[in-house]
Amino acid sequence: MDEMALAAQSAVMGLPLSAMQRAQFEAYLALLLDWNARLNLTAVRQPNAIRERHFFDSLTCALVTGDLNGRALIDVGTGAGFPGLPLKILYPELRLTLAESVAKKTDFLLVVAAELGFDDVVILAERAEVLGQAEAYRARYDWAVARGVAEMRVLLEYLLPLCRVGGQALAQKGENAAQETAVASEAITILGGGSPQITLAPSPPERPHYLVVVPKVKATPAAYPRRPGMAGKRPL
Repeated sequence: MDEMALAAQSAVMGLPLSAMQRAQFEAYLALLLDWNARLNLTAVRQPNAIRERHFFDSLTCALVTGDLNGRALIDVGTGAGFPGLPLKILYPELRLTLAESVAKKTDFLLVVAAELGFDDVVILAERAEVLGQAEAYRARYDWAVARGVAEMRVLLEYLLPLCRVGGQALAQKGENAAQETAVASEAITILGGGSPQITLAPSPPERPHYLVVVPKVKATPAAYPRRPGMAGKRPL
């Protein structure tokens, strides 16, 4: 997927990109390629593949979030900034927080945010379990999103405590999305979530991509998230 194909496919989804937004994506790509030579940010190393598997896949989140301008979103385990930074390019007034526990990756995120002119992006070198128990971040977000961070029971223990009641958690998942979501039904209830919705996103048939949205319908009990590492060791 070259630069023009990214713009064309985004437009097909009803998400047209301006010349400035296309330039921001290309600046982001150049920085990612440069830093990836020194720091393993992504195993995807070809420019066209990055546009398709990182930029376009991130933009598909807008199919379920709708217009994010003025909304507060936290991207947990964002890595090299996906899906948060592409959504910020798409919606410049998005109030974006990027959470990444690996400090070297947050160094990269700071450089990208500065290069793209996003001086309002909050970048946190911290684990989701710590943020979910911190008053400044717990129950503060309209959307808490993540891409491939953990299986659904674990991931929702990271995401739902960060959502306000009435907000939503969004997980980008592959071919096991429905199975993972079904297994997570008890965890969803415990954490204050409602009925999940699963949407098939535009993607090649050999690489299915689903958007799983779980609404926050009641407050998450104070015990969650548990201390770092517990969710993975003992999923709900």
